[in-house]
Amino acid sequence: QVQLVESGGGLVQPGESLRLSCAASGFTFSSYVMRWYRQAPGKERELVAEITSTSGGTNYADSVKGRFTISRDNAKNTVYLQMNGLKPEDTAVYYCNAYARGVFRQYDYWGQGTRVTVSS
Repeated sequence: QVQLVESGGGLVQPGESLRLSCAASGFTFSSYVMRWYRQAPGKERELVAEITSTSGGTNYADSVKGRFTISRDNAKNTVYLQMNGLKPEDTAVYYCNAYARGVFRQYDYWGQGTRVTVSS
């Protein structure tokens, strides 16, 4: 059974930091691209950051470049999102996503989300 379990969300003040974690099970974690998405109230879900399965290359949304860092630990089947310099506009539910393209189909798994609120 595939599971993605996010943790680490909470309420912080502007400028503070949080580290989100996503623990994966039920699939070959090291073979998947791992992504963090977020969805703010009244807005569409957007891609925040991704990390490849092989080289560990990363990509970020322009809005978080220089503030957020995605990383993965394949030994622990866990992906992280270090968020520094948080802003009120970072307030959203953050979702972990695992993606892989097979020969005949795509594999696309989602966690349940963890809420991040940035407010003074």
